[in-house]
Amino acid sequence: MKAALAAVALLALAAPAFSEAQAVLTVRVENVSARGGNLRLALYDRARYEGDKDPVTDRVVPAKAGGPNIVTFDPVPPGEYAIKMFQDENRNEQFDQTWLGLPKERYGFSNNAGPDWLHLGPARFDAAKITLKSGPNATSIKLH
Repeated sequence: MKAALAAVALLALAAPAFSEAQAVLTVRVENVSARGGNLRLALYDRARYEGDKDPVTDRVVPAKAGGPNIVTFDPVPPGEYAIKMFQDENRNEQFDQTWLGLPKERYGFSNNAGPDWLHLGPARFDAAKITLKSGPNATSIKLH
């Protein structure tokens, strides 16, 4: 019984240390369209960035015109990440494009990186990467 209580006490003491080792990212999103809808942000590590892989974490929040929108991600381990995001104006959960593949909705990447026009795709990871350290981190993205 004493061993079980000691283990619980040790875990209780370790929990705050674990949470302090995590990185928390707050993103300021600018140039949001007055058309509304949702802001869809996805945080990727290098291994998940290419292709249609699931992000490390993501956020969907109502888009508010008339000022910056603030979005905070769940805590993640410190490291290198990149954000892909768009304003889903019609709330269909898809990034709408023309038949030529040009964006119909506003979009952005961390570091305000531009799309990879050569390959007609999102910004390259190295252009969009941000380094998150333990504790609070902040960045901003201007939608195009």
